[in-house]
Order: sequence, then C-alpha cells, then structure tokens
Amino acid sequence: MSIFLGIANRSDLVHNGCMERDLVITHTYERAVRVVKTLREAGHIAYLAGGWVRDYLLNRPSPDIDIATSAPPEAVVALFPHTVQVGVSFGVVMVIIEDEPFEVATFRKDGLYLYGRRPEAVEYSTPEEDAQRRDFTINGMFYDPLNGQIMDFVGGRQDLERGVVRAIGDPHERFREDRLRMVRGVRIMARFHFAMDKQTREAIAAHADSLLPAVAMERLWQEFCKMAEHPGLGRAFVTMHELGLLKTVFPQLAGVPLEEMVQRIHPLRDFPHPCPAILCIAQLFPEATADEMVALCGYMKASNKDAQLVAWYYGVKASETKPNGQPFDAVDWAYLYADSRTDLCLQVVGATLDKERRHHFLVSHQDRQQRLSGAIARLREKKPVVMAHHLTKEGVVPGKKMGAILKEAERISILEGIEVPDLIIAKLKSLPVWLEGSA
Repeated sequence: MSIFLGIANRSDLVHNGCMERDLVITHTYERAVRVVKTLREAGHIAYLAGGWVRDYLLNRPSPDIDIATSAPPEAVVALFPHTVQVGVSFGVVMVIIEDEPFEVATFRKDGLYLYGRRPEAVEYSTPEEDAQRRDFTINGMFYDPLNGQIMDFVGGRQDLERGVVRAIGDPHERFREDRLRMVRGVRIMARFHFAMDKQTREAIAAHADSLLPAVAMERLWQEFCKMAEHPGLGRAFVTMHELGLLKTVFPQLAGVPLEEMVQRIHPLRDFPHPCPAILCIAQLFPEATADEMVALCGYMKASNKDAQLVAWYYGVKASETKPNGQPFDAVDWAYLYADSRTDLCLQVVGATLDKERRHHFLVSHQDRQQRLSGAIARLREKKPVVMAHHLTKEGVVPGKKMGAILKEAERISILEGIEVPDLIIAKLKSLPVWLEGSA
C-alpha cells in the first residue's frame, strides 16, 4: 500500500520480470534467426543489423531485432506467408513470425535526402554500402547468427570498445540527411555513458537550430520517451542544452545558463526508474503551472495520458490544501492515495526535496497511507461499505439522490472508521442528503 512498501517488495518483481524479459528476448532471437536462415537458404545474404548488434556486443540483450538482406522486397514477400509491405519504396518489409514482427530491409544506398528526413530515392546495394548510409558507427555493424561472425565496415567495434559515439563518414552530411540523428546521438551517448566524438559534437552544434521544423514533433517526443527508459537522462538534457538542441525544441529555455540547467535536472538522479518522460521534462520548467505543462504536452504531441499524469503530479505537489484553501481531510487523502498515479508522483515530488525534507515528506505520507489502508483498498477495488443494494432495501430509488447518499456513506466510513453498513445507514437517515425529497 505505501510507497516504501512498494519499493521494499520490488526486488522479487524485478527478478521475475528479468526472467520473463530474458525469455521473451530468447524467443525473439530464435524467430529472427529463422528469418535469416530462410533468406540464406533461398540464396540471399542476411544479417541481424543495427542497434541489436551494438547491444549484443555490450552484453545487453535486446528484443528489438532488425534484419538486413540482399533480397529485394518482392523476394522477401514471396518467401514468407505473413508480411506487411510497410516501406517497399525504401526496401522495407515487415515479416511476421508467430505474431511477432521483424523489419527486413534490403541493403541499399540512399539518394539525396528531402527536407532533412528521408531520401529522394534508394538504390539496392551491398552490405558495405548499406553500412555507410547508417547514422553512427556503433549502429552500423551486422551480425551473422548462423556462424557467429560480426561484419564491421565502419569501425563500430573499435568505437564501442572505446565508448565513443561517432557519426559514420561526414557528420555534417549525416545530420543534414536526418536531423533527428542529432538527438538520437545524444540519447545513445547518455544511455551508455559514452563520450561523443569531437567532430560529431561540433556538427550537432552547427546544425542544432535546423532540428525544427525538419523533424516532426512526434518523432522528437518518441526520442524523449526512449531517453527516459534508461539512466542518464539528466546528462542528455545537459548535453542537449550545451549543443543548442534544447533551446531549439523549447525556445523558452534559450536564456537559461548552463549552471542553472544543471541545478534543475539534479533531482532526476533520485527519480524512480523508469520515470515517464513528461515528469522529467517538467523539471526543466520549475516555474511552470499545471496548465502550462498540459499545454506543453499538446505542443510536444504527447498523449492525453501524459497530459493527465502531469496535471495529477501538480495536484499531488499541492495536495496539502484544497482549491478553496481548506486543509485536506481523511477523505481527500484516501481518494488521492487510491489513484494509481499517486505513489509515482509522491516519489518524484520527494526527489525534488533536500534529504531531510524528503524523509519527512515520504514518512508522513507512508504513515497516513497505513492509517487509511482499508479505505484506500475499498476505493481502488470499487467496493464501498454501503452499496446500492443496501439503499434499495431502504427504499432509495436509483438516481442522483442514491449517488449522493453513497458518496456521503463512504465519507462517514472513512472519517469515522465505520465498516458496518447498518451503522452507516443509521447515521445517514438523520442527514439532509437522506431527508431531501422524502415525504
């Protein structure tokens, strides 16, 4: 029930969750190998590609597996019974194996890029040429799962061993081709605690102001969400601020000194992990109101769920008093704690406080949760002490009046600690909510 109890019991959940994730990764890998084997038996070259190879070499297995092949799209479609032609003009076919999709892309070299987002035309090519058109060296390797061989035409393995994010070829050209690569490079650097190659860093700084409108905000939002999945988000924000990316996305941050930005994101290191991206981004705007953050969600094309979460977070921050200035009572606290978002928001609010205030803040909420545990459980399970059938027996007709009585019944139960329906109903019968409209 309490936020502390939730943390204390998490080790078993994490252990079991890791086992389940490992099982999923194993099954995904086996299916991907089946795709490679089918392509190879048909006389085509086929490898696992991109980020999966990087994660494999880092001993961080990933379920996100892409496949690169010499087979043209029509050959891929002919070889597999279940396919979706998601990007045939770019040589991409989605192959479905046991309901699991795998992106299979034909080796290609790209023509001129339009609007900093996509190539004007593509030409099918070799693995060596295909590697050259990818973004970063550590993402440009291939792996042959049938013989366990790494194909590295861009020096990715050496950069991986050194812990360096380096653009393939001319970084200016890579970023002009796809502006989102600048943000992706920062994300990868922060995720793995890598350094960034000097020329790559300089090229990002040179092109940062061209990020928008070339890149759709939806794609940027996806990158922020991916950043929030791993430790290092604070470092990503600071680096984006240093390179000019952050002020391009959020112009209102243009005049914020670097030292101030470091202070703003400092609490992120103590946030629960993973933490929704919108709650992390909120730390960049310490003076923002709930309405302003909800508006920012619209600007970033975040989901309604994200907007509702950040609004709830601001409500939790201000939960000591009601909008009318009156202090919270036990009923208000019970309803607040019953919401599934509250524990996360309490942990985030706590992380923004200094250690002494944080301890007092979290312990006070823990104690209150424990005192109200019965009421919180009933609210979460939607099983109040007094239910509609109790009132029907007393002659109350379903409608607005019954709803008001049920609400007051739960209030009496929480405030007075009564869990016997008859005792609550006896109290209700003397109240205006029961007597209104009665003969």
